[in-house]
Amino acid sequence: MRVHRPTLKHLLPLLAAVTLAVTLLAAPPAAAAADKCGGTLAFGEVAVCSALTTEPDVFTVTTTRANDKLFVMTSGGTGSPVGFTLVDRQGTVLCYLHTRECQLAKAGTYTIRAALQYGESGNYSISVESMRTPSACTTLPGTFFSFASTGVTGTLPTGSAGTCFRFHQPVGSVLQLWAPASGSVQGTILDGQFQPVCMVRYAQVCKLATPGPYSLSLYDYYGAASPYTLRMARISNAAGCAPLQLAAFGDPAGQAGTGNLPAGDGVSCHRLRMPSAGTVGIRIFNSQSLFWQLYDDAGNLVCDSSALRPACGLPAAGDYTVVTTNRDWNPVSYRIAAPALFRNAGCAAGTGLSWAQDALVVHQTSAVQTNCQPFHGNAGDRVVLYSASINYNYVSSWLVDSSGQALCTSYSPEDGCVLPATGTYRVLSFLAYWDSSSTDEAYKLQVRRLSQPAGCPVVRPGAYNADPAGALGPVRCRILNIATPGTYVARAYRADNTLLYGSVYDSTGHRVCDDSAYCQIPAAGRYTMVLDGRVPGSVIDNDVAYVTTVLPIEPSGCPVVADDGAAFRAEFTAPGQYLCRQLPGAAGSRVVELQPTDATGSANPSAYVVDATGAYICDGGWQLRQSSCQLNGTAPFYAILTENAGNAPGAFTTAFRRVDGPPSCAELPRGGSGATVTADADHFAFCFTVPAGQHASRETFTWQRTAGAGAAALSVFDAGGLRYCGPTPAYEERTVTCSLPDGPVTVILETGAVAGTYGITHRDGTTP
Repeated sequence: MRVHRPTLKHLLPLLAAVTLAVTLLAAPPAAAAADKCGGTLAFGEVAVCSALTTEPDVFTVTTTRANDKLFVMTSGGTGSPVGFTLVDRQGTVLCYLHTRECQLAKAGTYTIRAALQYGESGNYSISVESMRTPSACTTLPGTFFSFASTGVTGTLPTGSAGTCFRFHQPVGSVLQLWAPASGSVQGTILDGQFQPVCMVRYAQVCKLATPGPYSLSLYDYYGAASPYTLRMARISNAAGCAPLQLAAFGDPAGQAGTGNLPAGDGVSCHRLRMPSAGTVGIRIFNSQSLFWQLYDDAGNLVCDSSALRPACGLPAAGDYTVVTTNRDWNPVSYRIAAPALFRNAGCAAGTGLSWAQDALVVHQTSAVQTNCQPFHGNAGDRVVLYSASINYNYVSSWLVDSSGQALCTSYSPEDGCVLPATGTYRVLSFLAYWDSSSTDEAYKLQVRRLSQPAGCPVVRPGAYNADPAGALGPVRCRILNIATPGTYVARAYRADNTLLYGSVYDSTGHRVCDDSAYCQIPAAGRYTMVLDGRVPGSVIDNDVAYVTTVLPIEPSGCPVVADDGAAFRAEFTAPGQYLCRQLPGAAGSRVVELQPTDATGSANPSAYVVDATGAYICDGGWQLRQSSCQLNGTAPFYAILTENAGNAPGAFTTAFRRVDGPPSCAELPRGGSGATVTADADHFAFCFTVPAGQHASRETFTWQRTAGAGAAALSVFDAGGLRYCGPTPAYEERTVTCSLPDGPVTVILETGAVAGTYGITHRDGTTP
């Protein structure tokens, strides 16, 4: 027995109601039948059956056109699942109607069977529409395709197979589509041969590449009752767009446009007229996710916001359309400007390419401002551009020719840009971020010539143990006048010995070496060292003073120091100074650096070891101080000493000791009172030998300051110079246990460079 549900009878006409657009009325589909479980099914009708039993329901549907396609919407209810099949007069199954479409070859009457897949009862709805002869279809007028149109608004009834729209547009037209709803409402535009052209579901562009007239069946994927707004605007020969003027450089003021976009794929447009071919900028500012595309009047995409620079080269005079899209969840209000990059209007006064001039300070007073700084260049000049904000921000800057065409846009391993011809060029720039409360923000620019540079102080190689060759002074470049090819130390230091990194270029502006300790100079000549040469986002202005150290990698003029731990005093007299000392040890020997435990700041320089060719052997942070340094390479060997960053030049005391080979230190007696040492400013490193038979595999050492001031640290080495213990932290008194190898060991106690007396003992560490 079929059970009738009165509530459905009253609700279905309401669900089928369609909201009418303000400017265009969409014809509603046929009203749904109340509890219809078989019989003739008209196009557009929604049949709802509340109680399907084990006996299938049978519907008939008739198409009067050959090659028709049926759009079908079926849904099961709360009972057992229902399957739908469409068969011809011979009973041949043509379609399983769980799919959206069913293609029919011939006109005629077809049968639809609704049957339970299992179970004893179920409920369902079914609706069918014709592609060729729909139950109703709304024709969209030409005004519908204006960007100013609000579109067609309606509601798809529950279970509807779709609502039909027809329209005419010239073949080749390009349309901007909107998402018809936030949910699952969608459809497909069909051409005059009923072939698919574009899907309508998201905000996207559609080109009508084949002739019309065109049709669209809009439906909800799940058959739900869904409100929708259908909007399609023509980008080719666009209408309804706000005009956008070509703007001058600087604050565009009234030449800027505005726009408001709703949340989630909101779309708007601006119409731009070009008097001739040329390059324009597209400057849009907002704090949300806003994208833009620029089209010519035929609807061809010219450029978009994914480009590296916000500029478009427009190939001819005529009208162009800028389409803006909001991908954010929030509404967006924005400003837009189109500066004419092919004109000079609004450019600042010309600037030169000398490194000696101060950096340009550029002001920005508008969120959509683009600034222009002209300069003269010659064909073949290699020009480099630096930009940096004064307050936290990011500066976008690039070089253009007189037509506004960007230069050097492809990747190059070299720095800078080679100018193709002699003439006037320009730097275009703007700040990327803009706060709503901002009124005037500033940033700095430097445009400089790398090839045959002008304005750089000249520096010749200096000497070890002397002041740096380049005196303290400003300008971010130095000319290195090199008479002999080879490897050089070429570095820049502030007055507090902070290292400033630089790159070195030859006279043509090609990079010779990067920011590194050594630079290989291939031939005699003039080279240019530029601070942060490879960092376009860094402006180093004339308020930064530094010294320039230029030294051949091979040390010379280095006094010989003992390797028996005897202290020597030295003093740095200028920042960036390199002191050197010759170590007497033979190749293969091992040495360590010894320092007072209270040495800090300027009294605690860094050291490293090189051989006679300048080849790097050991660092000071680990090998000289934490393990030991084996002198490998070509003798003689040299210790190079430099002040650490942040320390002003000052005096220091240090020592070097050979720790391999036969013991050369006094024996440290085992047990008893051990040994006593007295430290002062010139005696802070004390060496002892423990013979092979006088220590265990684990030996305990104890030291204690008995008079004076200071603290001591302990290190133990085997006969080969390998460190087995320490260096320990410095303590006034301490007991440590070390695992030791067979054979004699060397014990070194380092103290502070102050008057103090220490006692040191050792005993078997394997026995408690």
